Amino acid sequence: MSAVKNALPSMETISPASQWPAYLTLGFTKSVRGTVLKTCDHKGPLYVQKPFYPEGKDTAHVYLLHPPGGLVSGDELVIESNQAPDTHVLITTPGAGRVYKARSDRTLQRQTTRLNVPKDAIMEWLPQETILYPDANTRLRNQIELYGSARFIGWEITCFGLPANQLDFGTGHADQSFQIRVDGRLRLRERLLVDEHSRGLMAGKAGLQGNPVNGLLLAGPFVKVEEDVIETLRSFCQESDGLSGVTQVDEFIVLRSLSHDSEKMKRLFARCWEVLRPALIDKTACAPRIWAT
Repeated sequence: MSAVKNALPSMETISPASQWPAYLTLGFTKSVRGTVLKTCDHKGPLYVQKPFYPEGKDTAHVYLLHPPGGLVSGDELVIESNQAPDTHVLITTPGAGRVYKARSDRTLQRQTTRLNVPKDAIMEWLPQETILYPDANTRLRNQIELYGSARFIGWEITCFGLPANQLDFGTGHADQSFQIRVDGRLRLRERLLVDEHSRGLMAGKAGLQGNPVNGLLLAGPFVKVEEDVIETLRSFCQESDGLSGVTQVDEFIVLRSLSHDSEKMKRLFARCWEVLRPALIDKTACAPRIWAT
């Protein structure tokens, strides 16, 4: 178990009065009652209430709550989940995350997620979209550690600016990464950096091509990927608005998507999850109830 309290990035450039750090460390174990939340250590406005079990005792659905609703300059969220073997956890959020416009001092707005998944355990990381307001300055990290036969399905949907209000990302900065290690070995790493040196990515052919919504879905490791799974996912991508594609990278399936509409992208990802879940973990998809509200 890592010491999250001591793992916060350096804040020497942030005045104490301007920062609102928060951390949440969750510990899941297996008992006769199934997968249970054994420990929940938190500081600041970041916590969970209780797990839900819409598909039985073996799978815990957990909703992350962040009452402020978004990050301002100097804020930092650190989320960590630690599972015991043979546990199954699905984590989502009740609404979109937000990173608001940065102050004039351009102090970072940060979120780090660490998910530690041991052998025979399953983690599904399915948050709602993250909205980066015009002129935000953020660093977002997702670090997934899998061990042995652990399996993972997760996504990240990011909206740059407020397209519904015809507001683009402006002079905002964003540094995003999604990293998966298996038994300590790096297997996948996706990174997107938008700053004054790479702002052309927003419109470039090798970048977002003018689409304000960027999405990534990852699932694996698979022992074997059936061809009909890939074909079904590709058909969903072809039917969707925007630009979407599916690839297989070693034992992982990777879906990337660009769109002008985050709601349509969420529907696409949910459809793909309904196919990937039984293929990877042999369980029919059971959508968190919060998604219907």
